[in-house]
Amino acid sequence: MEIKVTLTENKKPKPAADELGFGKYFTDHMFIMDYYADKGWTDARIVPFDDLSISPAALVLHYGQEIFEGMKAYHTPDGKAVLFRPEKNMERLNLSAERLCLPKIDEDFAVEAIKKLVAVDEDWIPEGENTSLYIRPFMIGVDPKLGVHPASHAMFIVIMSPVGSYYKEGINPVKIYVEQKYVRAVRGGYGFTKTGGNYSASLKSQEEAEEQGYSQVLWLDGVERKYIEEVGTMNVMFKIGGEVITPSLEGSILGGITRRSCIELLKDWGAPITERKLALAEVVEAAHNSTLEEAFGTGTAAVISPIGELIVGDEHIVINGGKIGATAQKLYDSITGIQNGLIEDKLGWVQPVK
Repeated sequence: MEIKVTLTENKKPKPAADELGFGKYFTDHMFIMDYYADKGWTDARIVPFDDLSISPAALVLHYGQEIFEGMKAYHTPDGKAVLFRPEKNMERLNLSAERLCLPKIDEDFAVEAIKKLVAVDEDWIPEGENTSLYIRPFMIGVDPKLGVHPASHAMFIVIMSPVGSYYKEGINPVKIYVEQKYVRAVRGGYGFTKTGGNYSASLKSQEEAEEQGYSQVLWLDGVERKYIEEVGTMNVMFKIGGEVITPSLEGSILGGITRRSCIELLKDWGAPITERKLALAEVVEAAHNSTLEEAFGTGTAAVISPIGELIVGDEHIVINGGKIGATAQKLYDSITGIQNGLIEDKLGWVQPVK
């Protein structure tokens, strides 16, 4: 399919690197294409960033038929724009589409469309330390009629935002609150997909945690309420007795690209890494017997976010003296080094934009 390009006549000023924050500014252009049940995907186009025009009766506004992805573009030292494992994001987008009854996309075409959009707005890739161009592909059902049914008209859209660190703490350890009252997802639902409903379900707990001074919430399984699942915006890993353990994908946990990359790196290094069900009680016991060495979140936005303190009820568990551990630091340095072209990409994860 041809991608039509319409360039803006009114380029926006770019913010300074120290003003970025996360997701506050948007580039000059966006990608859009439409799906119709009787036509398939059509009208692929790059156009000036602007508001969307959809009916107040659009399905997405009433029944939440929506999915999205998060990925980043970087500049290497020689000035080339690159993406990190974009094919994995599109693979996961189609997994989400299948569960949410949205049309699947051609993954290769979607990656090429994103590359073309990044090329158009390449000068928006920030150059400051710990900065990048965040890319948000998403799909919405826009049929203008009420009634619960899968969309026959959908839109696939990509917008981009220059960003700094996701957490104000940056790579410094954060305080995490273990949620034991609310439930985020259960097996059989869509906790394994990247859809807005998974995040809106976490907002109340997140709000309460922030009011108490915690950066994020650690979720337990929604049935037995004893097994660790994930942090609000990240997967999570614990190093206990020299072994890195991360909750296995049981149908209620998002299969993160950064999670997968950490697992593959650890295996490549010959480090002990296990995916399995991990009870909160096991982590607490490891803290009590001094075998809990590290804990950290993994995700596109923050890459690696060390956990310095875990709050379980009234107990405050300080991990590794509240400092980042050696494993978390090595993973962060390795992944960001590969992304930014500072370390050789032996695993073939980086793709040039052009």
